[in-house]
Amino acid sequence: MLFKSALISASELQDVLIQNGNVILLDCTIDKVGQSSKDAKLELLPNSLFFDIEGKFSDHASKLPHTLVSEQVFEKEVQALGIDQNSTVVLYDRWGIYSSPRAWWMFKVMGFDRVYILNGGVPAWKKNKYKLADSYKQQDKGGNFKAHFQKNLYADKDYILAHYRAANVAIFDARSKGRFSGLVPEPRKGLNGGHIPHSKNLPFEELLKDIYYKPTDELKQQFDQFKTTGNEYIFSCGSGVTASILAFASYISGHTNIRVYDGSWSEWGREELNLPIEK
Repeated sequence: MLFKSALISASELQDVLIQNGNVILLDCTIDKVGQSSKDAKLELLPNSLFFDIEGKFSDHASKLPHTLVSEQVFEKEVQALGIDQNSTVVLYDRWGIYSSPRAWWMFKVMGFDRVYILNGGVPAWKKNKYKLADSYKQQDKGGNFKAHFQKNLYADKDYILAHYRAANVAIFDARSKGRFSGLVPEPRKGLNGGHIPHSKNLPFEELLKDIYYKPTDELKQQFDQFKTTGNEYIFSCGSGVTASILAFASYISGHTNIRVYDGSWSEWGREELNLPIEK
C-alpha cells in the first residue's frame, strides 16, 4: 500500500509521485448547485486525466441526475483512462472536497480498492506551492481494469422501502436542514419537500473545515452524536453526490458498512411516486 489512509494529504501525494510513476491522477470536478467552474482558469495536478462524472460516468437513459452507469460501461470507460487492476488511483476535485468522494464510491461499488482521495483537492495542492498544469494528459493506451459490482455498497428505492424502518439501519441525509425539513424548496422541479422517514440530517458541510475533511476523530463524533443502533449506514442527498461525502467520512472514521442511495431525493421526492415522506 502506497498510502496509510484512503484520505491523503498533498505532501503525502507529492512524496509518492516523486518515487512512483504508477499513480493515476483523476480530476473528478463537477459543478455545484448554483456554482460553476466552467469559466474559471483550468488548474490541475500535472499528468491528470478527467473522470467525467456528468458525462461518461452517468447513465443518461435515466430520468435522474448522476445515476450510476452499468458495470460494463464503467469498465469500458475506466479502461479508456489507462487504468489497470494493479493501478493506484488518486481522485481530486477543484473545489477542495465535493465530487471526488462520489468518484471514490463509484470505484468502490465497482470492486476497485486501490483508490484514494486528495484532501483539499487543487486548493490544497496550490497552498503547498506544488506545480500545476492547465491541460489534461492524453491517454494513449488502454487498461485492463475489470468491474465487479458490489451490491452491498449500493441502495436503490426498493432497498430503502424495505429497510428504512429497520432497527439495524441508519439513514443519513446530507442535504441542508432547510431542505431536510421541507422549509426550503428543492432546487429541482417536481420534487416534494421533506425527508425519508426515520432518517437523520447531517449536512455535508458539517464534515468539512474549509477545503478539507475534518480529522477522523471529529468525523466519528459527528456520526456518534445520533446514538444510532444501526450497524448499516445508508447515505442520501439530492442526487448521490454529497451523500458520498458522508459515505467516505464514515469509511475513514471506521464505520465501513455503508451504502449510497444512488437515486437519493431526486428519486424519493418525486411527486408522482408518492413515497413515504416526513417533514
